[in-house]
Amino acid sequence: MVTRSGIVRNALAGAGVAALTAVLAAQSRGPEVSGDWPMYSHSLSGQRYSPLAEITAANVARLAPAWTVRLTQPQPQPQPPAGRGAPPAGPAVEGPPATGTPAPGTPARGTPTPPPNPEEAGATSNPQVTPIVIAGVMYLPARGNQVLALDADTGKEVWRYVLPRHVTTTARGVAYWPGDGQRGARILLTAGPRLLALDAASGQPAGGFGADGIVEIGVPWNGVPTIYKNVAILGATTGETTLGIPGDTRAFDVRTGKKLWDFHTVPLPGEVGHNTWLDNGWRGRSGVNVWAWYMTLDAERGILYMPVAGPSGNYWGGDRPGNNLFSNSIVAVDAETGKYRWHFQTVHHDLWDADMPNPPVLVDILQNGRRVPALASVGKTGYMFILDRVTGKPIFGVEERPVPKGHVPGEWYSPTQPFPVKPAKPLSRVDFVKERDLVRPEDTSAQHVADCEALWEKSGGFANAGPYTPFGFHKEGEPPKSTIQFPGGTGGVNWGGAAADPTTGYVYVNAHDTSLGGWIESKRPGLNYGNGTQGSTQLYDRGSVNGAGPYFNFNAPYKDASGRTVATLPCQRPPWARLVAVNANTGEIAWETPLGLTEALPEGKQRTGSSGSAGPTVTAGGVVFVGATTDRRLRAFDAKTGEELWAVRLDGQVNANPMTYRGKAGKQYVAAVATDSLVVFALP
Repeated sequence: MVTRSGIVRNALAGAGVAALTAVLAAQSRGPEVSGDWPMYSHSLSGQRYSPLAEITAANVARLAPAWTVRLTQPQPQPQPPAGRGAPPAGPAVEGPPATGTPAPGTPARGTPTPPPNPEEAGATSNPQVTPIVIAGVMYLPARGNQVLALDADTGKEVWRYVLPRHVTTTARGVAYWPGDGQRGARILLTAGPRLLALDAASGQPAGGFGADGIVEIGVPWNGVPTIYKNVAILGATTGETTLGIPGDTRAFDVRTGKKLWDFHTVPLPGEVGHNTWLDNGWRGRSGVNVWAWYMTLDAERGILYMPVAGPSGNYWGGDRPGNNLFSNSIVAVDAETGKYRWHFQTVHHDLWDADMPNPPVLVDILQNGRRVPALASVGKTGYMFILDRVTGKPIFGVEERPVPKGHVPGEWYSPTQPFPVKPAKPLSRVDFVKERDLVRPEDTSAQHVADCEALWEKSGGFANAGPYTPFGFHKEGEPPKSTIQFPGGTGGVNWGGAAADPTTGYVYVNAHDTSLGGWIESKRPGLNYGNGTQGSTQLYDRGSVNGAGPYFNFNAPYKDASGRTVATLPCQRPPWARLVAVNANTGEIAWETPLGLTEALPEGKQRTGSSGSAGPTVTAGGVVFVGATTDRRLRAFDAKTGEELWAVRLDGQVNANPMTYRGKAGKQYVAAVATDSLVVFALP
């Protein structure tokens, strides 16, 4: 039935009655913590660690498809008088096989821009979603304007909620609140500038929460609410203009939707950190926001950890001299009040778009026979910082080291940047020396190397003086002279974040290398300097031999024997992506292995590593699951050694964090979103 608050269809007819009764009974008993996946990263600690051990390193190679749901399957138009008594039309549930080769020319589906009204459901779905499972029911956003509840053993629809007309969501998942005795369990998610709450059992808008289950939050967010007690905590999605909406973190009452607190990520006069903004650079400053899809929280101590991103604009900071707190910082606050506890800044005065795209993972470690509450944080810079999560003090030490200085007009440069003592080695490439690092014919081909050399010459070379090399300044009309920076704007460890095994202290990440090339130039009227920068008042921005904007990489075409371009490949030597395990007890890298194949290359050269931004999951069975790769595979690795144990090729790319859970019958499943499908595996 279409109403102002959307469409809800419940399985209340025929065989659906028994299924729904079982679901409601299971929910009334509360979450089965040991077998559920109750939140985006499994726990408030963000460990993405499951205690399930049916699937082990010894048997994971036997995994087989269990069921698949096509998240963009077109739905039938609602036919009155459907109402609440009609069985769900349901997403298309498919059995095995879940593997295959995409048809030639098939476009990638699942763009994050959803259709504007419920009748157009099925056109799009967010490919970065991770579902949750509580008591045998799986919940996830889908199709840009729907929330689904599925039977976690079969994929059959329990209920489906369609957002009100013109309300859409690009949320990466949903959150679960277990209720308080007076109110039943709720599902919460963001939808642009709105926070929605649904009854977990029925899919109806939660009574008493805002207006028809919706609260206006002002600044939008695309992440998943962090739920602690009766508090829902949200980040903020801001633009790329220097002056604009604030990136403050907000908290709301999960029962009523009432706003409880906000935290000023750009400190106001009198607040901690305000003096790091010189010449009034704080006024109206946008960015400096938690755009990461989730936050982490020490439930025992009630401490929230916010990964705060860099300020806008990304590459020129002459109008914001100073270190610019709380940009590029882990900020710890009281989860119930938002009161400041401590901060640790990973980059001073960011000029590289070196955001904090994920929160720290919390893990206790052993130091001199003593258990220390710690966290590990690694973002786009590729450096991992291991801190005491109560005090914010580095466990293995951090050194302020001199870094290169540039000559862009009006720019303010920090003379030093923080470097961890351990791990001493960055998890991604952070510098470039041509003689050592330029790709070679044995890596790709002589033709690819020649095209990389040609791009080098066209760009006037690529200067790099080590980590944190700032972009040089280019005057219009002068010969090109470029700078290259690693790990690049999307490199390092991106939004997928880290997983951690609390029994070993190992931390696992997908770390990949991309490059940023070019220079800083005086902005020229009428040119596009990047998505979201329109209206920016800054005087300078990024450019390159390819024109205005920040999207120039040191990549070149790779061609087959006929001269046809079959791929565009990096010009630095592989590996280009790797799965890395760090022993947080010692601060040492335990192992690393290339992650992903480049199948355009001939056999023997394909193991280059080729990944996107998603992260791994680890289990008590000693297995690390990860997708992320552009070769459309979901993989399993031995958590102790890094040996690849299993891989399956899918029809879509798994650019989402995988998860695992136990069904009602006791079977362990592994699930991930692959472009426009939810794929689920189990042992036969």
